[in-house]
Amino acid sequence: MIETDGHWWCTPFHDLELRDLYDLLQLRGEVFVVEQECAYLDPDGEDHRAWHWLYREEDQLLAYQRCFPPGTAYEDASAIGRIVVAPQGRGRGLSRDLVRRGIAFNRKRWPEHPIRIGAQAHLKDLYESLGFVVSSEPYLEDGIPHLEMDLPA
Repeated sequence: MIETDGHWWCTPFHDLELRDLYDLLQLRGEVFVVEQECAYLDPDGEDHRAWHWLYREEDQLLAYQRCFPPGTAYEDASAIGRIVVAPQGRGRGLSRDLVRRGIAFNRKRWPEHPIRIGAQAHLKDLYESLGFVVSSEPYLEDGIPHLEMDLPA
């Protein structure tokens, strides 16, 4: 486990506490399935291949993402995905902080590879402000417009 302070930490799947696993699945379901009205199976069989970033305040999970090594989500790039901030944590810069931590983590572990994300199109400006560039045509994923975006190595 990589602990960065009392609120943020990153851990491989096999070191997740059961409560953290439950809470991250609940948060992803709350936002991606219920709030965004996407009927899909969020536990996609890939969590065991990822490192998991979590942010808690007062025992509540407010932000989460997973980081993948090259050759897992994408053959030629590391990846960041399932980037999510709980409704009660929004408007405080948590998403920007979360993605910056994911970038730093992937850069440190896999410095020779670009970082790729499958970004919801309406968040393009946020990701561009963090250095990502659009690398695909728009596509639909679960009924939501997405773009692949890369952060060069």
